[in-house]
Amino acid sequence: MTGKLYIVATPIGNLEDITLRALRVLRECDLIACEDTRQTRKLLEHFGIATPMVSYHEHNEAERAAELVAKMGGGSSIALVSDAGTPLVSDPGYRLVRAAVDAGIPVVPIPGASAALGALSAAGLPSDAFRFCGFLPPKSAQRRRVLEEWKKETGTLIFYETPHRILDALDDIAAVMGSRPIAIARELTKIHEEFLRGTAAEIRATLAARPSVKGEITLLIGKPALDKHSPAAPEREARMETNVETSVSLQEAVRAAEREGLSHMDAIKRVAREKGLGKREVYRLVEGG
Repeated sequence: MTGKLYIVATPIGNLEDITLRALRVLRECDLIACEDTRQTRKLLEHFGIATPMVSYHEHNEAERAAELVAKMGGGSSIALVSDAGTPLVSDPGYRLVRAAVDAGIPVVPIPGASAALGALSAAGLPSDAFRFCGFLPPKSAQRRRVLEEWKKETGTLIFYETPHRILDALDDIAAVMGSRPIAIARELTKIHEEFLRGTAAEIRATLAARPSVKGEITLLIGKPALDKHSPAAPEREARMETNVETSVSLQEAVRAAEREGLSHMDAIKRVAREKGLGKREVYRLVEGG
């Protein structure tokens, strides 16, 4: 009988941010593979969970993955957790998941907290398209090279950054990205949770005025502003005008359906069917128009 590998998301700060399913899995599995057993022990003790733990981190991934796959092949179920948030997102775990998949062992995600998505949801930056880019390089030259590569990206960029590098990183962002809108989420879900919004230069000035910068940081870079002088600008503006006209006509159609007695969502569904559009697209144009 083959066991399973559970990928369990744990809180990024506030211990209440864990699902009931995650707690059940952590109680019922045979073993918990932890990035740092000391950190995970705090979580387990808080919820009265006594499941045995084993370390699994970047320095022992290769050999430990083989051991864990062997245990699951013998019927054991194992939960993989990182110190905080969702495993594999800038944390160890890929080798174990890949080895489990290759061995035919079921891999089951137990979703939950994620600093990247939590920050994106409250940043006030566009979230229709985004890219998670992990940690920026530690040295300025490498960092600027990476930022240049992402400069033409049209979605919101999400990075993790350390407090002792954040000022230098903002310097490089200002130099490469200019005045693109920036948001910084610091100490998410913790007592001193903070969001700073503005340009890279503005946020850097705010942080530089403090005695020190502390806490885990998620850094988000918004879409570039439309260059009015670029050849594509007239075409984009025409497309934007068309979208506005479309949203107005859709709003009128939805209101007409509502006057017939339909709820707002039912009206959107009917208009979507009649116009041959997706329900989400109609909702976006109606609500955003």
